[in-house]
Amino acid sequence: MTTAVGTVGSAEEVSRVWSHPALGLHAVLDGTGAVRLGAPGRDWASLVPLVEVTATGHGRTWSGERFVETAIGARLAYRDHDTVRDGDRERTTIRLADPVTGLAAEVTLETAVGALETGVGAGYLRSRVRLVNEGVEPLRLESVTTLTLGGILDADGGLDGLTLHWADNDWLAEARWRRAAFRDRVVPLNRSAHGHEGRGCFERCSQGSWSTGRHLPVAALTDGDDCEGRAWLWQIESSAGWRFETGEREGAAYVALFGPDDAHHQWHPTLAPGQDFHTVPAVLVHTETGGLDAAFGILTDYRRGIRRPHPDHRTLPVIYNDFMNTLMGDPTTERLLPLVESAAAAGAEVFVIDAGWYDDDAQGWWDAVGAWEAAPNRFPGGIQEVLDAIRRHGMTPGLWLEPEVVGVRSPLAHSLPPEAFFQRGGVRVTEHGRHHLDLRHPAARAHLDAVVDRLVGEWGVGYLKLDYNVNIGPGTETAVADGVVESAGAGLLGHHRAHLAWMAALLDRHPQLVLENCGSGGLRMDYAQLAVAQLQSTSDQQDPLRYPPIAAAAATAVTPEQAAVWAYPQPEQSLDAIAFTLTGALLGRVHLSGFLNRMTAEQFDVVRSAISAYKDLRPEIGRAHPFWPLGLPGWEDEWIAHGLRGSESTYVAVWRRELAGVGGGGGGVCVLAVPHLRGARVHATVVHPAVVGGAGVEWDAGEGRLTVGLPRGNTAIVVRLRAVEATAVAAGSPSPSSD
Repeated sequence: MTTAVGTVGSAEEVSRVWSHPALGLHAVLDGTGAVRLGAPGRDWASLVPLVEVTATGHGRTWSGERFVETAIGARLAYRDHDTVRDGDRERTTIRLADPVTGLAAEVTLETAVGALETGVGAGYLRSRVRLVNEGVEPLRLESVTTLTLGGILDADGGLDGLTLHWADNDWLAEARWRRAAFRDRVVPLNRSAHGHEGRGCFERCSQGSWSTGRHLPVAALTDGDDCEGRAWLWQIESSAGWRFETGEREGAAYVALFGPDDAHHQWHPTLAPGQDFHTVPAVLVHTETGGLDAAFGILTDYRRGIRRPHPDHRTLPVIYNDFMNTLMGDPTTERLLPLVESAAAAGAEVFVIDAGWYDDDAQGWWDAVGAWEAAPNRFPGGIQEVLDAIRRHGMTPGLWLEPEVVGVRSPLAHSLPPEAFFQRGGVRVTEHGRHHLDLRHPAARAHLDAVVDRLVGEWGVGYLKLDYNVNIGPGTETAVADGVVESAGAGLLGHHRAHLAWMAALLDRHPQLVLENCGSGGLRMDYAQLAVAQLQSTSDQQDPLRYPPIAAAAATAVTPEQAAVWAYPQPEQSLDAIAFTLTGALLGRVHLSGFLNRMTAEQFDVVRSAISAYKDLRPEIGRAHPFWPLGLPGWEDEWIAHGLRGSESTYVAVWRRELAGVGGGGGGVCVLAVPHLRGARVHATVVHPAVVGGAGVEWDAGEGRLTVGLPRGNTAIVVRLRAVEATAVAAGSPSPSSD
């Protein structure tokens, strides 16, 4: 949306090139011709140039750890802009040019039409940048922002009230959210005494080919109460390198979002005259009220809007997978057939044969993968015997696959051309007994197309779990033209874009096929992948007591209907333990496992009733918004809660843990905030487990609070809250607590 020339926070006249009322953002054109983006609180000078670029020979105007205040960013001058509408989205493209290098930038800002017209609603801003070398000399890029904004202030016009939120991520320990006062990480330096901004910032970045092996590419700033105040939440959509930074500029906070860069990812492509480069996308969400819960609700809808449509997002079939805490990569016909029967009886609708189905090697399968043929010794009657049994029991057969790697002992390591593999310094890269395919090479793509078309087209497999168990490092150095070798980071980005195109092509050929994205659990949990894949593995965590904080926080990284959570009940567990391990999956996607065939009838009934409860509530999951009645979970928290706010009902999963040496002492009662139901008469019903075993729930309409009693540790329940009247109830009035 364009507006007339006006004053933005200072006496100097500037043009508003673009505005977004719901986000409170403006792109303004200053007197030098620069376009700046942000939420001006004091002065347009606190805003940041719309695009910041470093290139060899063109660095920063103020040296330090920050990748803003760049020489090219300061020179990029406004050319023109235009706006188009596409359904419920509006896209504004702002064009800039650097008179020194000839570099041109096209910044595309995408928004929701409703929020633009009314100033309320789904407030998000998605940005992408296209750089074109219109000069006469090559230009070696070193960093480029996808989105920058400045002018962020707390309600008092300062920075002391802002809080930073970010998520550490690791194998078996995904989505661990942290918080700190902004001023604890970006300390005041008394700029007026020095005449300069600081040199540092708060930053987080990825390393290598696990995009979320260190952190999630999602973070936030909040002002005031985390649940009630303002929030700025952002997400970077890259599988091949990303970084964000936030710091202070002219007395306000700024945020800069990047894909890969040279300093952190060995990314430095050279743009010859006429060549262009497209950045990875990034998105910003802003809410004036509702805090992180409201912001994650908007981000959830945004994620639903950018992903590839697929029937799996609506049907949410229950998946049984033989791996976790069960066969653990050692499947055979003899072991699988009893599991197939018991999984079907429990209510599973997909049965996945996980790792090991191709293993017929005395030395082990890890470094021999690549051909993806069924192992005769594991399946004496052929793997079709098991696949047919899965279909006879009314389930869709699935298989595990790790398509991007070839084991060093695989025949494919020698039959495919050397250029089909990652290499650095002219040497093929090897990591943990594997080589890595470069899916830009036609031989690599042809090999994988033949594999998948055989598994899906000939074998009738309808579900593929695509795993990724190595971090291959910064990428691949491939000769591109005239002896020029691209940088490793540029090679990684090129491969991953080819990988996404390959997955999309699979779904074009096999539209009913379901793809699960797995990276040793959640180590590649980004929305470059998840805009194409239907599901995301959230963790490889095998300890049921350690999984709840991962399951509860999963919706910060992925929509609930894409968040696959393991539920691996075992015959040696108590009924409480079986119910506990099933709870985490019931507000997401069920990845059932465990030796169900060895359970007693009483134990099996707990599993079957949980799956039945899931099937009753799953129609709401794909439209619901996540919230956290106790705040985002801590890794050692005794009480953990995660909720889904649906159109008809609200569901809350509640865990009480007793970890060795941690927790305890808090009693068996916990009070949860459910502010969106404050004042409503509500029926609070325990929907899981079917036999409550001493648990109690009570609803306080006036305060909008749910009190949950779990008298024993290491127990969990799922509660449904359904409003029975629209009329508000005065504080303290009686309200039904159960159906």
